[in-house]
Amino acid sequence: MTRLQHFGWFFGRGFGPQGWGRPDYLWNYRWQGPRIYQQSIRELEQAGLDLLIIEDALSLGSPETIDLRVRGAYGGPKHDPLMLTPYLFDATSHIGITPTINAGAYPPYLAARQFATLQHLSGHRFGINVVTDVKSARHFGIDEISHDAAYDRAEEWIDAVRGLWHSWDDGGLVENSDTWQFADGSKIGNFRHEGEYFRTEGSLNAIPFAAEEGDPIIVSPGGSGRGLAFAGRNSDVQLALTKLTVEGVKAYRKKIHDAAIEKGRRASDIKILFAFIPEIVSSEEEVARIVAASEHPSDAEVLRLLANQSSDLETDLTKLDLDRPLDLSVFGQHVSQGSIASLTGGAADALNVSLRELATRKARKGRIDDGSGFVGTAEQVADFIERLGEEADNDGFIFWGDLHPVTVHTYLDRLVPELRRRGILRSEFGNGGLRHNLNDF
Repeated sequence: MTRLQHFGWFFGRGFGPQGWGRPDYLWNYRWQGPRIYQQSIRELEQAGLDLLIIEDALSLGSPETIDLRVRGAYGGPKHDPLMLTPYLFDATSHIGITPTINAGAYPPYLAARQFATLQHLSGHRFGINVVTDVKSARHFGIDEISHDAAYDRAEEWIDAVRGLWHSWDDGGLVENSDTWQFADGSKIGNFRHEGEYFRTEGSLNAIPFAAEEGDPIIVSPGGSGRGLAFAGRNSDVQLALTKLTVEGVKAYRKKIHDAAIEKGRRASDIKILFAFIPEIVSSEEEVARIVAASEHPSDAEVLRLLANQSSDLETDLTKLDLDRPLDLSVFGQHVSQGSIASLTGGAADALNVSLRELATRKARKGRIDDGSGFVGTAEQVADFIERLGEEADNDGFIFWGDLHPVTVHTYLDRLVPELRRRGILRSEFGNGGLRHNLNDF
């Protein structure tokens, strides 16, 4: 039976030059200003998407990789997504906004106060995409720590932030205009946190959230064992990266649900939304043409793909011997396992074939209707989404791309009406904010 699913948008290049490297850029939007993003997010809200996740990278990278990141504006420059967030709230009424936040970069008290403010200003539509990047530590004068230790630090950070959010007891906020008593100081606790990574005291100088509103939601993207455990304990939404088959989705969902139950939560406490980059075209003939044209990518296309991957992997793949197998030791411990898997494709022979072959495989496109790729008509893409909802009990998807009007319309113009006709995509929102929207179904 067809059922509603949740959808979101991952603002994949972050608050940087939107459309760079494509004709879209020549629409002459100013990426530094808010209007391109406000126009785009109005369209996402009209389409019925629940949330926007804004990617970010605090650092331009190491001296060895900085040119790779800025040459094509793939990994930088980026402005601060937290500063963009109020402009997006001002342009919308229902959609949630979740900028990426590095738990090592924001002191807990500052984070708790800023995020509480945005939760109130937005009508409870704010969330944070918590990441654990360690290579930017040098910018903040803190020590670089290991991958797993960064997750330990992030969990302690969340505990401290949540403790500050709840440092006012029930009844602390009075707001009695007959007596003009605003708050009861005896019910504002003296919160203190002393841990391995953070030390902070409250109470928080911001009013609490009403019980029915809830805290800002927590999103996490980690795909490692430690990252999945982090999601099980902390996340309301998991930004999931895995092979999009019924079996792959079921297996990933089980890992997250098991992790949640192990931490005393319910499986239903986490919405698992899978990253999805379909290529939606107008006809069956166009599907066949695009798939055939991708079979034999040129050397220039292979190198362009590797340059883009190099930014995510903080490793210059273009300098490696294309005709030798990829040595995984070239990647630092901090590099996302999901990003590595994105390059290798999870193939059993990935370490035995040349880097050129890995890139060629990634460049090739396949049909969504036979499971070989993600090129299809709106009807075929909707069939795929519907099937994973029915057969894998999938919660939904996160589309991935620039926050640019051309990109938004390329994805959604044909797909939204098809999903709505099938009863898969919401047609209206309630009035309870992001947490309520996620829990509507």
